[in-house]
Order: sequence, then C-alpha cells, then structure tokens
Amino acid sequence: MNFRRLSAYKTPSEFQEQQKNLQIEIPIHVEQLEAQKALLSKPLPLRERTIKERTIGNRFAVLPMEGWDGTTDGRPTELTKARWRHFGQSTAKLIWGGEAVAVRPDGRANPNQLMISPDTMTDLEELKQILSKAHEEACGQTDDLYIGLQLTHSGRFARPYNKNKLESKILYNHPLLDNKFQLGEHHPILSDSEIDDLIGDFIIAAKRAAELGFDFVDIKHCHGYLGHEFLSAVDRPGKYGGSLENRMRFLSSIVAGIRSEAPQLDVGVRLSSADLLPFVKGENNLGEMATWPPQTPNSESLKGGISSNLEKQEQTEYRYAFGGNNHGSGFDLSEPIAFLQACVKLGISLVCLSLGCPYYNPHLTRPAMFPPSDGYLPPEDPLVGVARHINIAKSLKQMVPSLLMVGSGYSYLQEWLPQVAASVLQLGWIDSVGLGRMMLSYPQFPSDFLAGRELQRKKICRTFSDCTTAPRNGMVSGCYPLDPEYKNRPEMIELAKIKSKK
Repeated sequence: MNFRRLSAYKTPSEFQEQQKNLQIEIPIHVEQLEAQKALLSKPLPLRERTIKERTIGNRFAVLPMEGWDGTTDGRPTELTKARWRHFGQSTAKLIWGGEAVAVRPDGRANPNQLMISPDTMTDLEELKQILSKAHEEACGQTDDLYIGLQLTHSGRFARPYNKNKLESKILYNHPLLDNKFQLGEHHPILSDSEIDDLIGDFIIAAKRAAELGFDFVDIKHCHGYLGHEFLSAVDRPGKYGGSLENRMRFLSSIVAGIRSEAPQLDVGVRLSSADLLPFVKGENNLGEMATWPPQTPNSESLKGGISSNLEKQEQTEYRYAFGGNNHGSGFDLSEPIAFLQACVKLGISLVCLSLGCPYYNPHLTRPAMFPPSDGYLPPEDPLVGVARHINIAKSLKQMVPSLLMVGSGYSYLQEWLPQVAASVLQLGWIDSVGLGRMMLSYPQFPSDFLAGRELQRKKICRTFSDCTTAPRNGMVSGCYPLDPEYKNRPEMIELAKIKSKK
C-alpha cells in the first residue's frame, strides 16, 4: 500500500496534480480564507422545501453516530451525553439525526443502542436539551439550528441482545451475504404482515420524536440496514419487492403515517445512493471484489463459500446493489434518481447521501487509509473514494435539484476539507457538508474554521478506524488515538492488543 498521505500535499497545485495522476475530480477552492468562510457560513433556507419555514444557519452538518454506549434498555449514558454536547458545541447548524435510534428492541445494531419508547422519552428529551444548550452557549442562539433524529431498524445486521450474535431480520435470501454472515438458506424472511407492523412502529416513533420537539426524523435507508435492504429486494415477491414502487412502499407508508399522526414533522432520508458487490480480503489483506457469479458451488469468494440456493439461479447479473450496474462492479444511478424524484412527490425534502455498506465494502462508505480490525487494506487511494462520494452527489443534485442534499465522505480530506467543502458549495454540487468521524476527534472543527482560528492539527481525524474497530469488538465507539477521554479509558489497552494482531 503506497498511497501518499494527505499531509504530504503542501500546495493546491500538488493536490491537483495527484488528482490528475488518479484520474479523479475533487474541486479545490483556492481563494482567500475569508471567501471559504463566507461559503460555509452562508445560511440555507428551508422555505418551500419543508413544513417549517426555517433557515439553517450554516452549511456544516453533523452526521449520525452510533456510540455503542447506551444502556441495555436504550437510554443514553454520560458518554452519549458528552457526544451530543459536542455536537452542539461544534456550531454546525444541521444535526442530521444525532444518533441512530432503534424503533423497537429487535432492531438494535447492538445491545447498547438507543431506543425511542415510552420509557426513554425523558432521556431523549434531555439529550436534545443538552445539545441545544451547548449550541446556544457557543453561538448565542438556536433559532437557526435544525435537529433531526435518525430512526432505524438494523435488519440483517441486528445484534439486539448479544454483541457477538447476529439476530438478523432479512427481506430476502442474499446469495453472498447470507453465507458470509452464516445465516443459512433457511433463515426466516420477514413476512408482509411483519413489515406492516414494523411500519406502525416507525410511525409511532416519529410521533414521539415530534412530541420531543425534534424538527425532523430520518427514515434510515443506508449501510445495509433494513431500509436499505428494501431497495435491493428485487427478487422478493409481494407488495414490498420487485418494482421500485413496491420497494419504496416501506418508506411511502411510513411517510403517509407521519403526515397523518405528526403533520408538523419534516421527514428526511439518509440514503446509500449506490453500491457494489461485497469486498473480501485478498492477497496481502488487500480488498478485492467478490467473484460473481462464483465459479463453483464451493467457491471461497466469500468466507464459507456460497449458499446452495445460488445453484438454482440461472441469471449471472448481480441484482442486489441498489445504484449498481448489472455486474456489481460499477454504478447505474437511474434507480437512485427515480427514488429521489419519488421522495419529492412524497413531500420528503432532505436527503443525506452515502454509499455502500461498512459491513461488506467499508472503503466505499468511509474512505480511509487504515482499515478496521475486520476490514481489508484499501484497494484504492482513499482520495478516489472521496471523489466518488462528491461526484455521485453532484450527479444526483443536478438531476433532482429541489431536494436539500447533504454530502458525506469528507473527513478523509483532513486539512483540505474546508477548501473542498467551499468549492462544492460554490459549484452547487451539494447543499450541506456532512461531518462524521471528524466529529469524534475534533468536534470544534466547524467552530474553529468559521471563527477564523487556525485548525488544531493534533485533533484532525486521520481515519485510523479505531472508532469502528472498537465497536466491532464489543467496546464503546470513540476516537481513541486523539480524544483524551477515550485515550485514557481501559478499552484502549484491549484495542491496542487487537490492532497488534491485525
């Protein structure tokens, strides 16, 4: 792995020259710092987009985090509260979802994920108040702060009661993933009536979020979780599979229920807008795309081989990547565009764009130099991944300009983030720049930049992936290398042991 670290690029011309070498396009704003600040501090009006005629105060957004640090009954702990306090202190004016919150117990990605239920309402209200108070202390006002709550069911990747045990709820048999995660070809599939019940749970959860004063809810459709799996359920029979209209019925039914039960609540969607075949560790732990179709029933293209139901399939096209081509090796944005156009008709006005799934192609979702413990070495310069995020978002924004779109994948840019963020905003490629991992290591990034203070290099996220390695091994998520709160936790010793064995 001979990728050049970003800190090695000292001038915009060096950065742009590397783009030419990689044959990618990442725009750089080369004007004075004040011009960049003006673009990132420009208010974002919601008029004619949302139910609430509000204005978001700047162009930074905080992407939703999963800390693995709640209680087993779905309440926040002091670690959770500190994270939300940091979100408020960041001075970012759009809080996209805050946290992935399960709508019922069996939908949790881990036993310590937050839930929204009658028993946790007071706790979630406190979280929102902590964030708002911290923001008011940092900015002097909250009138231009827009706070959402991400509602989720983890579906295929649910671990609701044991951190080490998947209890998957799936929509169809996936020939590769069923076997990769040892589900077996007879693993039960959610019935239409079970999905009907789950839709009711989402609507109830959204109504509770409205009662707590959240401005919007995000109906999560990304990263392999249940909402995302609906979008690839092309082989599922019945009203929730097959056509795109049917695969969107889960979302459209939830939105209809929210309009009836909580008409004052805005609705957003975080979307994995394109996907590829799963990736696996190849030679020297380098990530490589799984073989499709497998050459033999005993193919080792994914650990454990391929489930036998693949032998019954005659098609050779890969049908399970929403936004992917028929081979799973590239992209076709026709369905994502149709999805977003349908969102407009549903009255959805905010979309946060992501890619892929961190469980089977993490380099696609989160460009990084260093993989998590269960990952693989990046098969490409992470700058290629950043460019992919930016340019797919550009294409979607051009095709569906009325939607307010938040971009992802920016944290890897490190010191170059403000210049790139200012440029994509100036060009109209995106409306708001989302920060995920950067919020764990350096939550003051937006406030320092917008105030004209020099960025604190020692806090900038370097994509070490410890914030992913920790929860994959049952520990709370945080920035262990750079955040003193986590660096001094006992988990740091165990984390170092795990990394030494990679």
